[in-house]
Amino acid sequence: MVVSPVVNTYPLSSYSFGTKEPKMEKDTSVADRLARMKLNYMKEGMRTSVEAILLVQEHNHPHILLLQIGNTFCKLPGGRLKPGENEVEGLKRKLSSKLAANSPNMQPNWQIGECVAVWWRPNFETIMYPYCPPHISKPKECKKLYVVHLSEREYFAVPKNLKLLAVPLFELYDNVQRYGPVISTIPQQLSRFQFNMISG
Repeated sequence: MVVSPVVNTYPLSSYSFGTKEPKMEKDTSVADRLARMKLNYMKEGMRTSVEAILLVQEHNHPHILLLQIGNTFCKLPGGRLKPGENEVEGLKRKLSSKLAANSPNMQPNWQIGECVAVWWRPNFETIMYPYCPPHISKPKECKKLYVVHLSEREYFAVPKNLKLLAVPLFELYDNVQRYGPVISTIPQQLSRFQFNMISG
């Protein structure tokens, strides 16, 4: 019998939240972002990015922490790796830059778990696929999603221009219109995990 991997999820109330200086987006529009991606591709080749699935629980149901920019756009914490950077170390660096306090002794204990999804961007367009189309020999981006196991108590410092939301899996499921194809399929990717709901 195959045993499901276990994820301990602690109540949202176990975590404390503060703010830190704003983290401005490098681009003001989707077109700008794709143009910058093209420029970076010419210099460094395929972009590799890593993003974190941070789980908490509310009302005995798993919730995922998402960063909200403006009123509508949500994204997973993470970002682009430096050329040659190790994925796990790069994800820890990105998580600290997005969600850790500036004080070195208040760094969360990021426990990077397994990679649960890989998405490919075949062209300099917004659309991504959970496979690399067969006719594409030079994809422009590879994005990997990792489960990150949180300790029972952590302090998160959220940039002032962003909001950190705890969104239930049932809200994400199949909700492509609101969250896009990558985030809205996370419930399927997590379905093989056993959630150990730990009450506060």
